Amino acid sequence: MADPKGFLNHGREVAKSRPVDVRLKDWNEVYVPGSLLPIISKQASRCMDCGIPFCHNGCPLGNLIPEWNDYAYREDWSAASERLHATNNFPEFTGRLCPAPCESACVLGINQPAVTIKNVEVSIIDKAWDSGDVAPQAPERLSGKTVAVIGSGPAGLAAAQQLTRAGHTVAVYERADRIGGLLRYGIPEFKMEKRHINRRIEQMRAEGTRFRTGIEIGRDLKATDLKKRYDAVVIAAGATTARDLPVPGRELKGVYQAMEYLPLANKVQEGDYVTSPISAEGKHVVVIGGGDTGADCVGTAHRQGAASVTQLEIMPRPGEDRAPNQPWPTFPMLYKVTSAHEEGGERVYSVSTTHFEGDEDGNVQWLHLTEVEFIDGKLTPKPGTERKIPAQLVTLAMGFTGTDRENGVVDQFGLDLDERGNIARDADFQTNVPGVFVAGDAGRGQSLIVWAIAEGRSAARGCDRFLTGASELPAPIRPTDRSLMV
Repeated sequence: MADPKGFLNHGREVAKSRPVDVRLKDWNEVYVPGSLLPIISKQASRCMDCGIPFCHNGCPLGNLIPEWNDYAYREDWSAASERLHATNNFPEFTGRLCPAPCESACVLGINQPAVTIKNVEVSIIDKAWDSGDVAPQAPERLSGKTVAVIGSGPAGLAAAQQLTRAGHTVAVYERADRIGGLLRYGIPEFKMEKRHINRRIEQMRAEGTRFRTGIEIGRDLKATDLKKRYDAVVIAAGATTARDLPVPGRELKGVYQAMEYLPLANKVQEGDYVTSPISAEGKHVVVIGGGDTGADCVGTAHRQGAASVTQLEIMPRPGEDRAPNQPWPTFPMLYKVTSAHEEGGERVYSVSTTHFEGDEDGNVQWLHLTEVEFIDGKLTPKPGTERKIPAQLVTLAMGFTGTDRENGVVDQFGLDLDERGNIARDADFQTNVPGVFVAGDAGRGQSLIVWAIAEGRSAARGCDRFLTGASELPAPIRPTDRSLMV
């Protein structure tokens, strides 16, 4: 194990952020480069190597956290990278984007600040890339079987890499012009620079994975024709149907879904635009939705020079500490201050939008809201609390309701849906159509990046079993108590 007294001798330290006034002038990641390396060995030493490491159960990937913590403490970076990649194809993604349910389940976190598992993870993988320890792993032989993967987000990429390494010929179809899904056109550059995606794509290309961009299955290529071309199909198209806000004034110019707004800012960083066609510059911005996507909109608006940024959340403000009904090791709903919130703006809780008001040209100018409270278990408007706030750009970041039904994939394949509107699948992640599998948000519903990668790996194993009769890919992680998961 790591230092037996590490958790007694060292307090929790996390990555340092660049000053707000500096980072708002660019789109680079918010953290000070290299700030973790001087402290990460001591931070890894705080891991107690518990008899029952609940961090394993907190992580949908089943990451071998005590093992790579020990190697990081000893600064054996190659061994740490090997243990990290044993369960996770893309730790540089999760180490930057995951909300770290593993830390919420850390045994040390019962009465002390938890181990900085996420910071240790990202330190290991960044060191591995710098040291050349991340290399292509091409299969020794080809199976002669072909697989199409629909979608190039974390679930699709994980499934594709696992199937390629198993010897199958894999092609990834992406409707956007670049590979990466929401990692590319959703996650802002200041949360994860896209160079991390680019070098993984090059690794996958060297392993044999093929990529087809600008092709939307169901529209540009019928799903039935795709199935005829390949021996199996893995659907990892995400849950991209955004929840809307059907209130008067929704049709006004300036009211957008978050996924209409954020991708354009990413395209500026890719060099496609000089300035975003939907810019917050000089405008009063309102973000409706208090989750991570809403925070991404807040940070983006700051960098575009918004006059003001207000984030609205219909639920009450979470507490600073665990609620009694969210005991360790469950993932608690806590008040969280992201890097975007550190940069300014106002957060308003327990409010609901009643309608939008525009000018004579049809541009949104005001957002009308009312405070709400729980009465008999229902959120109910509080009389006399109505007011309006300036809103010249509004982004709706209220989550997603399911996979895209408009492109025809579900109907063309003839897929069954579950009661939540997601694509139904069995224990091997196979749909009702033999040879068609589903992974990630398309089958699970909107969830975390760690779940996407875990499901991509599991779907790959089920697909490999279908193609070969048996699978040499790692068995999927199946926690016995999903109440411990997000």
